[in-house]
Amino acid sequence: MTKTAGTFLSAVLLLFCCTAEVDLSNKKDFISTLEKHLKAVSDRDIEALNRTLSKQDDIYLILPSSTPSKSNSGFIKMHTEWFQDASWTFETKILHAEVEENIGFALVEVMYKEPDRNGKPYFNKMAVSYVLKRIDGHWFVIMDHASSIEKTKP
Repeated sequence: MTKTAGTFLSAVLLLFCCTAEVDLSNKKDFISTLEKHLKAVSDRDIEALNRTLSKQDDIYLILPSSTPSKSNSGFIKMHTEWFQDASWTFETKILHAEVEENIGFALVEVMYKEPDRNGKPYFNKMAVSYVLKRIDGHWFVIMDHASSIEKTKP
């Protein structure tokens, strides 16, 4: 191998290694923001939840049997009202995440439970997809789309 070819190959390998490290760091930051968002819901922490939303007022919220909405204020209002009920639990498991430079999505399994709904325990197992966007080097949730998989029969 010539010296020029060796130098070129070394530069390519160095570039690949640095890119892989940046990609891994980017995914870690993405997951960290998503985990903060999920913990804020579980902890009923509206301030922490709000910090995971961009200032562009652009979060889409899509829930079963409701009209999709697109506003941070509507999202926060709905969660503030929901958080008033202290009886429910919200357990999450991140199943999959795909992260690019400035956009990513994750599939999260959620088990929502209430100890008493109409005289009996209630659960709703959901698949929730989240889309996050990186703005000025920080990740923010811009879409929350929940689908019921299985739940207590009425």
